[in-house]
Amino acid sequence: MRRRNPAPLSPLPQRDGIDPVRVRLPADPDGEWRTVYDHFLARYGRSIGEERVGALFREGRIVSADGPAGADEPYTPGRYLWFHRDFAAEPHVPFEIGIVYRDERIVVADKPHFLATTPRGRHITETAVARLRRDLALPGLQPAHRLDRLTAGVVLFVVRPELRGAYQTLFRDRRVVKEYEGIAPYDPGVELPRTVRSRIVKERGVLAAREEAGEPNSESRIELVERRGGLGRYRLLPATGRTHQLRVHMNSLGLPLLNDPLYPVVREDSGGGEEWDRPLRLLARALEFTDPVTGKACRFESRLRLDL
Repeated sequence: MRRRNPAPLSPLPQRDGIDPVRVRLPADPDGEWRTVYDHFLARYGRSIGEERVGALFREGRIVSADGPAGADEPYTPGRYLWFHRDFAAEPHVPFEIGIVYRDERIVVADKPHFLATTPRGRHITETAVARLRRDLALPGLQPAHRLDRLTAGVVLFVVRPELRGAYQTLFRDRRVVKEYEGIAPYDPGVELPRTVRSRIVKERGVLAAREEAGEPNSESRIELVERRGGLGRYRLLPATGRTHQLRVHMNSLGLPLLNDPLYPVVREDSGGGEEWDRPLRLLARALEFTDPVTGKACRFESRLRLDL
């Protein structure tokens, strides 16, 4: 099989912990693009506007390996160009990221509530990976998995990009034991411990996932650890990793996690401002696995706590 040559390294450094956009100019069989500007206008004009595309060239912000690219340069398929997007202002998440463990290969971080793991949608610079790259001076840092933005707790990051695949494979092949903790109502009528299995479907553009009839694609072990008044502390052990799985399964038992803006009912302001003092009461308590590089058994536990 013929292998494509690897892309050249970017001549631009990261900005606020975010990599520049890399563009490889595609083939142009119809001859639509006479210049580099023509292609960028067709590609980005609708999203950022013609004036902004022109400004990127005038300000020398679109660069090749040899320096700034001119708007009138002839279009050459296969050429690599880079530029930094303009990011919209983001609300600062007023919580620090704790470091549980760090060596030359991995960083295990304690992600706070409300902070996304990776850039997505309207959360770009206010993400765990962007902050850690800046704070730890590790521009190559990449997550081995993701944790929901509203969930706090341990997340594994890989320091060296060439090792990322080995750690991602652990999660893909379900060779990581994940332990969560949640605070939810206590109901003596719900028999615990139990294993919940169901089919969970998450549609693109729809905030909440749903359960439907069919072959189960999710499995969670639910245990009651502590009870105080009308609340309980629950140990949650997901065997699979569907979107919002633990939140959906707790809700299906009639035990929705405290301060959940989606279950059992989608709150009207779910896409709006944050209530910093009302975090979702869900914590990724621990990760346990055999290190694929050293062969050593590892267990990392969050230092965060959920008050009952």
